[in-house]
Amino acid sequence: MAFGATFAALRHRNYRIWAIAGFVSVIGTWMQVLGVNWYVLARTGSATSMGFAVLLQALPTLLLSVWGGALADRLPGRPLLIAAQAAHAALAAGLALVALTGAGGLPAVYAISLVAGAVSAIEGPVMGRWASTLVDRESLGNALALGSLTNSAGRILGMSVGAVVVAAVGPALLFASNAVSFVAVVAALLLVRERERYAGEPAAGAERSDGGVRAGFRYLLRQPVVLVALALSFVLGSLGRNYQVTMAAMSDGPLGGGAGGYGFLSTVFAVGTVLGALVAARRRDLGYGVLVGAGLLASALQIVAGLAPGTLSFAAVILPIAAAAVVVDTTVGTRAQLDTDYLMRGRVLAALAVTGSISAAVGAPLLGWLSEHAGPRQTLVLAGATAAVATVVAAVALDGLRGRVLRHRLAGALAVPVVRRPVRRAASTAVRAVRPAARPAQPVAPARPARPVVPAPRAADVPVGTGAVPVAVPDGGRRSARTAGSVGVSR
Repeated sequence: MAFGATFAALRHRNYRIWAIAGFVSVIGTWMQVLGVNWYVLARTGSATSMGFAVLLQALPTLLLSVWGGALADRLPGRPLLIAAQAAHAALAAGLALVALTGAGGLPAVYAISLVAGAVSAIEGPVMGRWASTLVDRESLGNALALGSLTNSAGRILGMSVGAVVVAAVGPALLFASNAVSFVAVVAALLLVRERERYAGEPAAGAERSDGGVRAGFRYLLRQPVVLVALALSFVLGSLGRNYQVTMAAMSDGPLGGGAGGYGFLSTVFAVGTVLGALVAARRRDLGYGVLVGAGLLASALQIVAGLAPGTLSFAAVILPIAAAAVVVDTTVGTRAQLDTDYLMRGRVLAALAVTGSISAAVGAPLLGWLSEHAGPRQTLVLAGATAAVATVVAAVALDGLRGRVLRHRLAGALAVPVVRRPVRRAASTAVRAVRPAARPAQPVAPARPARPVVPAPRAADVPVGTGAVPVAVPDGGRRSARTAGSVGVSR
């Protein structure tokens, strides 16, 4: 079966199975997210109570993901993942029972949300490491980008269908549908062929006997390039990715769009994430240059968004911002796996999930507070400028850590003789023009042939790690807010 460059990862049979299951899973997940939000809001009439349910699902990621990463690097993945899918299905069925009978009410919904978050926190790194064997090294970036495409498309479809269903029959059917969707994930786990998986090789001198959390922290502290990428991801995520807050503030305030305008902007943002996933999928390699470029683009456009006069102009800027955000997330997920040891991959994915959760937990209230006290426009401009400065600082740090690649490129570009010769000729002509006429002209020596300039080495984004075989990794985060490292199923 032939596939173009955009869908190169689909040439792997195992990944095709996983991608189909992932699409079904994402649709069910977002149907349940909408159902929980509607149920809590209908019972309480309070947006704060709805946010509390979301917090309960996110909190375990901060506390338990590192332990899930240690388990991922120590135990076989398939049995753990099948058990996790069974737990998710049982919890979704429990939500359906609460919605149908009213048994337990809001406390039951809160308790189920908390347990679901805990299961996802443990499951995420395990699924990520196991799924990292579904495609080869060259297909990693493409697989991650297609995972972002699957998540974005599944979110749009799941929320759209869920809105119709919840208005017609209530949220119970949404919860039941999500419970059934886990059957697709279990089927995919059983259908994957072991002989066609790609096992990563450990680094030379890797600590095979230590699979604990502290070993993961020690390892990350010895990876400065990855740490800089994670730090930049945190800044861009907290200040430039929480657009659910800033879009609502802009629509309700300066733009005067109200609820209808906010819904329109949310749709545009979702379309932008799909376009960003397609852009990332078409790139053969996703290096640190792509990360810096996408970060600068998103930050600059965020400043422009703060100056947008109306809803349509704001939407026109939001579209490429969403696309750049997906490229940033996909690139960070790719480098975090390519540039680290295979034996530590579960713990690295756990660190990536924790970074995403912290950026959301810090950024959303901060941007909300700034929007309320300084104004939505001022918040966007300030956050965009801060993110741009952070991106430049990260670019300089990455350049230094990776051998001054950017500096060599700039030096090679400035040393091109085609640029120097016209300047030299112009200067010579100007000197002859201002010489006294009585003075005999001096013969001009023939120009020496310019020595060919060897261009600076091209930055190949060579992994700084050990050459571990990386592959498509689903999102290791919570089920209701997926990170960019997602390839297929991320519950």
